[in-house]
Amino acid sequence: MIFDEELRWLEGTWVAEFVRVTPWVYSSLEIVHLLGLALLVGPAALFDLRLLGFGRGAVSVVVAARQLLPVARAGFALAAVSGVAMFMAGAREVAVTGAAPVKLALLVVAGLNITLFHFGVYRRVSAWDGDRRAPAAARAAGAVSLLTWTGVVACGRLIAYT
Repeated sequence: MIFDEELRWLEGTWVAEFVRVTPWVYSSLEIVHLLGLALLVGPAALFDLRLLGFGRGAVSVVVAARQLLPVARAGFALAAVSGVAMFMAGAREVAVTGAAPVKLALLVVAGLNITLFHFGVYRRVSAWDGDRRAPAAARAAGAVSLLTWTGVVACGRLIAYT
């Protein structure tokens, strides 16, 4: 297996050991992970839908970003920390599932999409925000975000079954 040595090292860390052997830790991390995903994906999906034109007359993209994205960032932090801790506890077993590499690839795509959006079309938001239709690049970023985060959630669930 590729990265077998690194994965074995991860499983040997005190964090992985703590998660594996301490009662209720793994199941508690699953709860935190799901809460983090809800806080991430819910607001992110609402923001993406706004980019796609929903609620155009009701709320500006800037206001939507100001209200929704801090919650999504907090959700990402919870999901990332809890997800890494759960992964460390059984890294070799998780890494060989068919869904894990796909989930990781989708996380990379989501991160690139966010970066390109914020350092690209969002820098000129004042020129297109309001009642006007968002530019194609903003709409594409919203669509890619919706698809990738849906895929991340689906792959996360499939890890338990593949």
